[in-house]
Amino acid sequence: MQRRINKVAVLGSGVMGSRIACHFAGVGVKVLLLDIVPKEPNDAEKAKGLTTDHPAVRNRIVNEALQAAIKSNPSPLYTKSAAKHITTGNFDDNMKDIAGCDWVIEVVVENLDIKKKVFDQVEQFRKPGTLITSNTSGIPIHLMAEGRSDDFKKHFCGTHFFNPPRYLRLLEIIPTPHTDPAVTDFLMHYGDLVLGKTTVLCKDTPAFIANRVGVFSIMAIFHIMQQMKLGIDEVDALTGPVIGRPKSATFRTADVVGIDTLVKVAKGVEENCPNDEARDIMKIPPFLQKVVENNWLGDKTGQGFYKKTKGEGGSKEILTLNLDTMEYGPKQKAKFASIEAAKPVEDLKQRIKMLAGSSDKAGQFYQQFHARLFSYVSHRIPEIADDLYKVDDAMKAGFGWEIGAFETWDLLGVEAGIKTITDNGLTVADWVKDMLAAGIKQFYKVENGKKFYYDLAAKGYKAVPGADSFIILENYSSNIVWKNSAANVYDLGDGILGLDWKTKMNSIGGEVLEGVHKAIDLAEKDFRGLVIGNDGANFSAGANVAMIFMLAAEQEYDELDMAVRLFQRSTMRIRYSSIPVIVAPHALTLGGGCEMSLHADKVQAAAETYIGLVELGVGLIPGGGGTKELTLRASDEYQEGRIEMPILQEKYLTIAQAKVSTSAHEAFELGILRHGVDDISYNQSRVIADAKEKAIELANEGYVRPIERTDVKVMGRSALGAMLAGVNGMRFGNYISDHDVKIAQKLAYVMCGGDLSEPTLVSEQYLLDLEREAFLSLCGERKTLERLQSVIKTGKPLRN
Repeated sequence: MQRRINKVAVLGSGVMGSRIACHFAGVGVKVLLLDIVPKEPNDAEKAKGLTTDHPAVRNRIVNEALQAAIKSNPSPLYTKSAAKHITTGNFDDNMKDIAGCDWVIEVVVENLDIKKKVFDQVEQFRKPGTLITSNTSGIPIHLMAEGRSDDFKKHFCGTHFFNPPRYLRLLEIIPTPHTDPAVTDFLMHYGDLVLGKTTVLCKDTPAFIANRVGVFSIMAIFHIMQQMKLGIDEVDALTGPVIGRPKSATFRTADVVGIDTLVKVAKGVEENCPNDEARDIMKIPPFLQKVVENNWLGDKTGQGFYKKTKGEGGSKEILTLNLDTMEYGPKQKAKFASIEAAKPVEDLKQRIKMLAGSSDKAGQFYQQFHARLFSYVSHRIPEIADDLYKVDDAMKAGFGWEIGAFETWDLLGVEAGIKTITDNGLTVADWVKDMLAAGIKQFYKVENGKKFYYDLAAKGYKAVPGADSFIILENYSSNIVWKNSAANVYDLGDGILGLDWKTKMNSIGGEVLEGVHKAIDLAEKDFRGLVIGNDGANFSAGANVAMIFMLAAEQEYDELDMAVRLFQRSTMRIRYSSIPVIVAPHALTLGGGCEMSLHADKVQAAAETYIGLVELGVGLIPGGGGTKELTLRASDEYQEGRIEMPILQEKYLTIAQAKVSTSAHEAFELGILRHGVDDISYNQSRVIADAKEKAIELANEGYVRPIERTDVKVMGRSALGAMLAGVNGMRFGNYISDHDVKIAQKLAYVMCGGDLSEPTLVSEQYLLDLEREAFLSLCGERKTLERLQSVIKTGKPLRN
């Protein structure tokens, strides 16, 4: 059966239901979102004389929930316009409409009896063969299938999304013994390809995989901190980005998730897993019980382990709970010598090794934590999953770990990990000992760009399933054909090269640009195409701001001029090479990273790509071809018959307001991505592989080097006067500063083609020269230097 998902019904419009509906709408699927009918009109409805027979009353719960989701920040939608794909209704009037849906997802309250009543209604109206799944996070899936028809059972399983569904990439698929394997396979594939998820096949065990291991990790940390007499701020300093975990670390994560939810999962595991050797860890410590009794449940109640207040002058201040006194106080800066020593180390794996091997209090913490974590995950195989890679995939996609538990164990050494476990009085599962006894020293290995994992049943390595759809560049280290201290060029196979780089925030400096030229040289000589992308947390935060500041502060304008020329030559080389160049951005793609994308033959962007030209934020204009390119694109739109001035103003404001897309979809609306040319990968893990396919397609079509443009229409004085009048009006209204006026004037001058008496056709090089001259003149401004210095000090990328 060729299954297609054209319309989905989501039953339940709470926080999860409404956001799951938004995610489906975001990928272009029609959604029917239903919830209960209110028991009675509210006061506002009564004042209007409305009764429960009125549609506005009957659909109030679902409509208010959906509107709250749409207005929430960050947005659950890729673009606000996607909300049009969602139709709302209620269980009483609209359950019959699920007959027109291909997939029904239940997301009602976590109560088995209520879920069964909903499924009774679903059985009445769903058409045979329709998928039916539950988003439960804790109720056994098989219990929900009891008493249902054979067709229902065949097409039923658990699909556990993580909140927020758009941003957390994990989708746990939990079949029952009755689930048709074809249904399971379809959901695994659809979740990956269309919904952009890391789909993980789970067993029907309490809390499934991610919550089972994730909540254990948090509870273990609670116990360790009590033993070591650590405070909340110290623990969050130890368990955040420094070891590749989210900024929310441990206690902030608990606040976001809901402390009551954490307690519920921990109690569920303790009560329902009598054979779990670490179930005592799941016992709720007194401080946690007290927090729940006080109703300090985290963000949902306004305070938890942290509390936001207003400090002096009305500024926001975050207070930390003292677990001894149960009173809030100012955040305390954690001081660990090993943490301070590790912070400058960019490579996460090296940093983890340093910290785990340190002898200070931080090192002792990590040794205890790793002992508990490694012991626990070893005993969970094959209880919660047959394959160890599923645990790592679940933790990385569901809890935001950059490196999984078994991957961390490999990094520190399996034998060394066992010693740490036994030194802490814990045990390791026999299968790990058997693996070592057989001469296999690691859980994973990489060969020819493919990742393999140790399979318990086979007692040997197997390829990670689905890996053919992904290209993880770090797995191609044996295929490096050229490198310098920042950039690597890889042979990705099929005649395609890949270029990546590793710098702070993946900023772009001279060595990265050298890599661009070298990669294109190699590709033009011996290969068929090039993909520019990377596996970093961000594609690129832009040009090397520190280098620009240093040259500008020392008034080294000749060197600065050479640096800007190099960047411009690099982006133009991307555009005008004899092989197709595909840029594959993801996450932050700012400034120079955006300019690379603007000059690609095609862009294959991850759905979560936040792209824009943000140089105005530091008092500059885009100097790597970005200003030229938006001017060129405006010119192309003139030729399509559109009115000229509004188009130019639109492109001008995209730069002047430093607009950054909140998704790849929004980048199309900003004109940064091109309809009919550029494309989106919903699963970020696929983006480089998809880009490679695009490069192969262009090469197979007989790619021909484009010809440099000499027909860019610029509007000259007529447009320049109008734009400068607008700038002066903004200054008159005190919306912008004198320095902002100067930048805006320079930008307008470039985008209008200078002080030309009439509209004129000019070359790209003409605009690049104007762009570079404006960039260099602004580098000498005191305010620009101050802004550059501020960015360097804070270490935060520019955003609007």
